[in-house]
Amino acid sequence: MAIGDGSASHWELFQFVKADLVAPGIYDLSLRIRGQAGTDALAPAQWPANSYVVLMDGGPKQVVLSQSERDLARHYRIGPSQRTYDDPSYLHQIEAFSGIGLRPLAPAHLRSRRLAAGDLGVSWIRRTRIDGDNWSAVEVPLGEAREIYVLRVVQAGAILRETSVAQPVWTYTSAMQTADAVSLPFEIHVAQMSDAFGPGPFTRIMINV
Repeated sequence: MAIGDGSASHWELFQFVKADLVAPGIYDLSLRIRGQAGTDALAPAQWPANSYVVLMDGGPKQVVLSQSERDLARHYRIGPSQRTYDDPSYLHQIEAFSGIGLRPLAPAHLRSRRLAAGDLGVSWIRRTRIDGDNWSAVEVPLGEAREIYVLRVVQAGAILRETSVAQPVWTYTSAMQTADAVSLPFEIHVAQMSDAFGPGPFTRIMINV
């Protein structure tokens, strides 16, 4: 199922095993798995009452857009296919889709550890949108034209340093920390970059030691 606020992009996909009818029009869903297909990074801890819910039974179809049509506002008329577009039953909406199916997934297992001379080592695990369920593979497919990450050092909401790295490790040297005038606590933010989409959602870790 999909649950969201009705906008073009703020949706979460989840799976469930059981749906028990507990009252007219009310179901109790159990054994859920949240945040499927990369929707975990932007999903709230709890969706508010009256959120939209859509059963993903194969009926909803992807809007076909070319790369040049991303973020371009388009006019849509939505209604019964048996009636003409000017029928009063049709809705007129203007939407601009960013193509979030191209968005890289947020990195997982972001970790840090103190190294010699006050350096800070940071590492994470890359995820993929393509063929990532092969448990026998040593590494999941890249799914992008190249492997690159955007990394930020953030303190009190201000970005003290931003850099790009081509592998899932980075060292925040003592000299860098001095140059940034950083003090505890601060955060490290990491996102995978896509040439087609840009940076995906950031994974964050708090550094307090």
